[in-house]
Amino acid sequence: MHRIDPSDEHFMSIALDLAREAARLGESPVGAVMVRDGMILGAGFNTVERDADPTAHAEMIALREAAGKSHDWRLLRTTLYVTLEPCVMCVAALLHARVPRLVYGARDHRWGGAGSLFDLAHDPRINHEIEVVSGVMEAEAAELMRQFFRQLR
Repeated sequence: MHRIDPSDEHFMSIALDLAREAARLGESPVGAVMVRDGMILGAGFNTVERDADPTAHAEMIALREAAGKSHDWRLLRTTLYVTLEPCVMCVAALLHARVPRLVYGARDHRWGGAGSLFDLAHDPRINHEIEVVSGVMEAEAAELMRQFFRQLR
């Protein structure tokens, strides 16, 4: 079991607000914030549909913004908060950026790359490992996804 920091729920609530904004725009409701030393370096929500871009996941947007603000692709001493377990693409990007900590809400049993379907965060073949904390505000994140997809049907 990995440690849950007292600020995890605070930053996850911000990610949930971003996910709600994505849902309002007709996007899958996923939000993400990249934090270093208690400050948000990057934030994003899914814009795959709007941008017609399969890489426009919340995590990727938050990573790009954080790297831009940091003027460094290495995002050391950061934590990414995301409402849904990142996919393989997003976990690979976190590994490349040397992000040391990931906190997510709901598991993604269909696409999850940080423990549910795949576990790239702890793959011994990779020279970097990510501390993963799952289930932070999981009920809210999962319900947001259920509501969104229920409305689509």
